Amino acid sequence: MTPIRRRSRSARLVPSVALAVLAAAGCSAGGGRPSVTVPTPSSEAAAYCEALHKELPKTVDDLERTDPEPDSALTAGWGDGAIVLRCGVPRPAKMDDAQSKGIDADGVNWLLEQPDDAGPRFTTTYRKAYVEVTLGTEYAHDITPLSAFAGPVARTVPESL
Repeated sequence: MTPIRRRSRSARLVPSVALAVLAAAGCSAGGGRPSVTVPTPSSEAAAYCEALHKELPKTVDDLERTDPEPDSALTAGWGDGAIVLRCGVPRPAKMDDAQSKGIDADGVNWLLEQPDDAGPRFTTTYRKAYVEVTLGTEYAHDITPLSAFAGPVARTVPESL
């Protein structure tokens, strides 16, 4: 009887362990949307972010919009997490580094950061709310998706010099 109890206990542990691994990875057992941390901006920045949210495109780089969880006017996504936008993020410390890299995409300036084992992360500069766009590793050398955000950011988040 002992071998049967061990098998039975193992059979019960496998689904529990699998669910714990999925939860830790930010996934759900039902194949749900990716999960992101929702920023907590000032009320002024949140108002700009809400306006931006209404202007965001339905597709970016041929990827359909699939907003992450939890639902928020401060976050958006395309391609099941390939492209994630968060508005109202804190000012990155890297902006104080004179050696940091930046780019201009259709009139909007972005700080470039390259986290280890992840795709590039861009954060707007000179704006009254910081907008962060994280790209999947497949975009390691491609900033094309930023063009889709330039117009909406320029129209809804005022410059701050």
